[in-house]
Amino acid sequence: MTKPKENIVVFEHEILRFDRGEKKITEDQFKALERYHGNGVPFFKLVYNGVQFNEHVGVLQVGSTLIEVLPKADRNPHSEKEDKKWRDLLIGMLQAVRSFDIKSSSSSHLKIKPNTVLDLYFEMYVKEIEYLLHTGLIKKYRKKECNVTALKGSLQFSKHIQYNLTHKERFYVRHTTYDVEHTLHFILYKAIKLLKQINTNQSLHSRIGALLLHFPEMPDIKVTEATFEKLVFNRKNQHYSKAIEIAKLLLLQYHPDVSKGRNHVLALMFDMNLLWEQFIYVSLRKNREHFAKVKAQTSKYFWKPQGGRRASMKPDIFIQTKADIKIVLDTKWKNLNGCNPSPDDLRQMYVYHQYFNAQKVALVYPGKKEHSKKGQYLTSEGEITEKHCAVISIDVIESCKDWQKQIIATITEWITMVEN
Repeated sequence: MTKPKENIVVFEHEILRFDRGEKKITEDQFKALERYHGNGVPFFKLVYNGVQFNEHVGVLQVGSTLIEVLPKADRNPHSEKEDKKWRDLLIGMLQAVRSFDIKSSSSSHLKIKPNTVLDLYFEMYVKEIEYLLHTGLIKKYRKKECNVTALKGSLQFSKHIQYNLTHKERFYVRHTTYDVEHTLHFILYKAIKLLKQINTNQSLHSRIGALLLHFPEMPDIKVTEATFEKLVFNRKNQHYSKAIEIAKLLLLQYHPDVSKGRNHVLALMFDMNLLWEQFIYVSLRKNREHFAKVKAQTSKYFWKPQGGRRASMKPDIFIQTKADIKIVLDTKWKNLNGCNPSPDDLRQMYVYHQYFNAQKVALVYPGKKEHSKKGQYLTSEGEITEKHCAVISIDVIESCKDWQKQIIATITEWITMVEN
């Protein structure tokens, strides 16, 4: 384990260069990110002598340097307080949408306070493996070929002659054994070894070492997406699912630097548009007193070709109140600063109005509440229709729980106006 040389903090859509700027990466780190980008990575684009981040936020670890990409929904400049505010909000949003909902532990049981998303995931993984070791690793039956001193299973005659021509006391057999050597543990052990290599948090160093000491040594396997697709969870191994989920995230997003061996890249990045949508959804689900239904990604077909698949539309959130009022919300992670939504977004909401038989629809943005506005669609002759589309702008509050309450209050207030 090495101590991080630097923790670089940027906001989404910012540019990091190696030749200029207040915050810089090294040329070697840029080349590592350039190779990483060559694998079809969507988290940033290459610019002259640097990279420009997009709507994905989280952490990139390049060698021993952490690059934090934080969300941003205002125009305040970088400061220690501002960075902490958005870091805490990002971690709070991830916790709210239960991206790492580990039933054996929770964020309240963590022994360290996470300084980055990376710290959070590392400790959640360590905590989960500690739990699995405490409850006992599951065993499975597997076929095994080896030399033994007592005949059991089936004798592999050709290999027996090959290996035991001068050892009459041995038998080369294939037999069934019941132990902890199976794919689940191969994956978990590989992820523990990866943590040992890339962890830069001193508080976790000894705990990761203890895991390697107590976890049985497993063969090294090549882990790909297909490795996880083949896994089958049942009642016996269901409690492994969250540890495997985090191991998958770590192992598949880790790209070793094979050229120089110094600037390995690990990315834990999240699409902020999707995170904002999920955050609004889980917040509204808490208000069960007012809503009869709150659904995410409700699909409806709107076009059928003569051959091939039908096309469907999926609004972000569909709400049905107890008064049978139908509402469609579409979430957008951008600050309009009082400007109108894009024509494409408004056209999309017009279609939702029609196909979901909604009384009203709204676009939901982060931003100042006073930027919220009402609007109605027009006919081709320019006459006002009964179809309403609002812009709901929700103030950003530093406390994630208070922010959720603000979301519920703002949208519920608007829906109450619809009902009346």
